[in-house]
Amino acid sequence: MTATPPATTPASPDASSTGARPSGKKAPTTAPPQHPIGRIPVQDVRPLVDGGRRPAKSVVDEEFTVTATVFREGHDAVNATVVLTDPVGRELVVPMRCVNEGLNSWVAEVAADAAGWWSYRVEGWSDPYGTWEHDATIKVSADVDTELMLEEGARVLERALDEVTRTPAQAKPLQDAVTGLRDSRRPAQARLHAGTDPHVRAELHARPLRDYVSPTAEHPLLVERERALYGAWYEIFPRSEGAVQDPVTGRWTTGTFRTAQKRLPAIARMGFDVVYLTPIHPIGTTARKGPNNTLHAGPEDPGSPYAIGSPDGGHDAIDPNLGTFEDFDAFVAEAERLGLEVAMDIALQCSPDHPYVTEHPEWFTTRADGTIAYAENPPKKYQDIYPLNFDNDPQGAYAEMRRVIQVWIDHGVKIFRVDNPHTKPVEFWQWIIADVAENHPEVIWLSEAFTKPAMMHTLARVGFQQSYTYYAWRNQKWELEEYCRELAGDAAAYMRPSFWPTTHDILTPYMQFGGPTAWKLRAALAAMLVPTYGIYAGYELVEHVARPGAEEQIDNEKYQFKDRRWADYEPGGPREGQSLAGYLTKLNQIRRDHPALHRLRNLVFHHVDDANIMAFSKRRTLPDGSEDIVIVVANLDPHSTRESTVHLDMPALGFDYHEHFGAHDLITDQSWHWGEHNYVRLGPASEPVHVIAIRRY
Repeated sequence: MTATPPATTPASPDASSTGARPSGKKAPTTAPPQHPIGRIPVQDVRPLVDGGRRPAKSVVDEEFTVTATVFREGHDAVNATVVLTDPVGRELVVPMRCVNEGLNSWVAEVAADAAGWWSYRVEGWSDPYGTWEHDATIKVSADVDTELMLEEGARVLERALDEVTRTPAQAKPLQDAVTGLRDSRRPAQARLHAGTDPHVRAELHARPLRDYVSPTAEHPLLVERERALYGAWYEIFPRSEGAVQDPVTGRWTTGTFRTAQKRLPAIARMGFDVVYLTPIHPIGTTARKGPNNTLHAGPEDPGSPYAIGSPDGGHDAIDPNLGTFEDFDAFVAEAERLGLEVAMDIALQCSPDHPYVTEHPEWFTTRADGTIAYAENPPKKYQDIYPLNFDNDPQGAYAEMRRVIQVWIDHGVKIFRVDNPHTKPVEFWQWIIADVAENHPEVIWLSEAFTKPAMMHTLARVGFQQSYTYYAWRNQKWELEEYCRELAGDAAAYMRPSFWPTTHDILTPYMQFGGPTAWKLRAALAAMLVPTYGIYAGYELVEHVARPGAEEQIDNEKYQFKDRRWADYEPGGPREGQSLAGYLTKLNQIRRDHPALHRLRNLVFHHVDDANIMAFSKRRTLPDGSEDIVIVVANLDPHSTRESTVHLDMPALGFDYHEHFGAHDLITDQSWHWGEHNYVRLGPASEPVHVIAIRRY
């Protein structure tokens, strides 16, 4: 880290072209309500979330681009700098570069190396050396004012030596240049070259002389741990893991934390990072739902875990059928030993039997007939669930929810998947996420808000680190590309998408009728397009049958136990080879091996002639200077094998158009010689997706 070179005070408009020092006199400034624009205008700074009222986001060492429009009057040279300020006040100065002189567009790639609250600003400034270099190159070549231009160059460099702190080694190129510029024994061009020597340029690029420095306001930047951006999730219903049905009586024995714990090694072997538990609290009996969301449950039906609360407790309690807090702690500890984090479902809603109903009736909505309103999402009705109302007693309700969250943090939970946050006040989420972060900045929140874009994006802006998305319903090439460009563009500054091909609530027609090819394809796209993706248990078994009239699985696990008989799919089992577990393992291994896939903003799409074949790439420069580049080509038609030509944007991959490279398919282990235009054949007859690692020749 380096300190920002000191800003010099304003001078006369011609000072920077003559090498004169600024005068120290200040110009009048514009009074409110206008904000002074600054001596060197700096506009359109990005990323900027809600005008700077909310933070842009990144994770530790995540590269992102800062852009700005920087210009000035006249013809003198301008320059720009990004200044990152870390949580303890140290500054990291990053030079910007002009990428479009006509539009005055400046960019810089930056990264923050520690978690916490940072800030960033852009500083526009007049560049005395750049102005002199431009003018002197033209005039000396034309023998116009030659001696004057060379002397002015010497004076600019003397200012650079006097006003910017340098070591003796750093100062030497500038000292040599001053001597060379004033050496009248040498030809004019040789003297000019002394002042424009690459070593001089490099030194002034690193430690420039800056006039009229005009900083923007400080904009907030929240830097979080890597898991906030990157991770592979695996969802389970704990009660199903180890559940057994008696073949004679048909009665079920529930799974528990202890039996679910036995499933963790298999989840870890598949390469997942997070095991996500659906609600684990006591379940109500009033209006309990039966199989397939029927209104009448039998005495053995377990009910929906989203109908939270019974005489055994509420959101701060564990369903006695699953075990005790000791059992839960053992589950979390075993997950941690295996390299897994535990994510917990937070559903702020209650069954009619929840203690809140009698203790705090003001926390619910009462209808005109005196009954409490149950949850509805037309045409779906959830008679077994009462939504919480936060407006009647916000202080009491907020405080209680905060207490509940702390219970689970104290038991080792660092990730919360929030059910339907769009049905609660946005200001509540902003408050509780910030309040938790005060003492537990490691906690991550995933928003499950399948709703309108404004709400989804605002929940991300106010604090949710991750968000479910419309991915499950984006199947065409054009809509996938359009949606992913949105997510990897400006939205990436605050919203981190999580792609799920299916969930316990979602089974689209594409997945119902696409066969195993569709399930491989959609898992691969989810895993490669974005850094965070998730798989619901049973995905590896291609559980594709829907309940009639609904886009969710028949015999839904929300309402009943499910014994998937995992051992049958293991080597030597009667269903060996009938699982996609190996394919998911390969995808997760590819993700771990290729850091380019840990990022979102580096997504680039490439043209393919066939409208059903999509190609994209991710490229990342690693700390050692090497590059990781991955190309993915996918046939989106699960029913047909297709052939086409992929046309690569070679500069986006770091190549010239005439160059070639080694292309190694990480799915099939095949290798090819690729260049700008490449033939592909993909589909159910072979594999639906190429995941290609690039090797430079």
